[in-house]
Amino acid sequence: MTFEEFIDHNIIEIGDYQLSAYSIVIVAIIIVLTILISKGIKKIVFSNHKLNKFEKGSAYALYKLTKYVLWIIAIALILHTVGANLNGLLVGSAALLVGVGLGLQQTFNDFISGIILLVENTTSVGDVLEVEGEIVLIQNIGLRTSRVIDRDDIIVIIPNSQITTNKVINWSHQSKKTRFRINIGVAYGTDVDLVIKVLEESASEHPEVKDPKTIKARFVDFGASSLDFELMFFSKNVFRIENVKSDIRKIINQKFIENQITIPFPQMDVYVKK
Repeated sequence: MTFEEFIDHNIIEIGDYQLSAYSIVIVAIIIVLTILISKGIKKIVFSNHKLNKFEKGSAYALYKLTKYVLWIIAIALILHTVGANLNGLLVGSAALLVGVGLGLQQTFNDFISGIILLVENTTSVGDVLEVEGEIVLIQNIGLRTSRVIDRDDIIVIIPNSQITTNKVINWSHQSKKTRFRINIGVAYGTDVDLVIKVLEESASEHPEVKDPKTIKARFVDFGASSLDFELMFFSKNVFRIENVKSDIRKIINQKFIENQITIPFPQMDVYVKK
């Protein structure tokens, strides 16, 4: 068998349907070209290493959308190459699609949400989000779901609609630093000015706390068992801020011991009436 004969040879024959080796070769070429073009676009889009964080997010969104469009075109060309009747397929499956659509409304909602995330660029890869009280770092945004990692380094897959329809805090859209708070109480009778001085010194000693001039401690309330204070500071380390707070609390505890400042236990007076 010559090469020409092999190319024209029908590999599959089912009734009137025939699939030649030539069609299979064309399908393989379409797949390979799509992969190569996709990789080429990715290389071009991310070739500029000087992009800032938000520009990288836009570049990622552009690459993702282009990749999806390329594969949609490729699949359409493949179906045409193998002789699939797209019009007949769509007409014949219309009723089925309606039924499936009703059952998969949430899935379609997630798909639309994925497109919104990629187009609007309000959420990008690398952003730190607070979703339903959980702090997560975006690792990948897909059409239906997004892959995130939480503070316990656990990979979590969340539907895109959960990001677009719920109230979400994007900590990465803040300025270069974000303000955080630590609350603490001390025993009644303690020198208030000394406590404020110690708290501000404790925060300024941590390397992750930026701009010591913005550190502020204040006396906020008379508590049931303590004088209540609030320490405010700015930091860039949003995702691991609980570690920063823990370190500052350790510094505070040590300075309280050195200055004989007492953190009181909760107290309750019980009167027994005879």
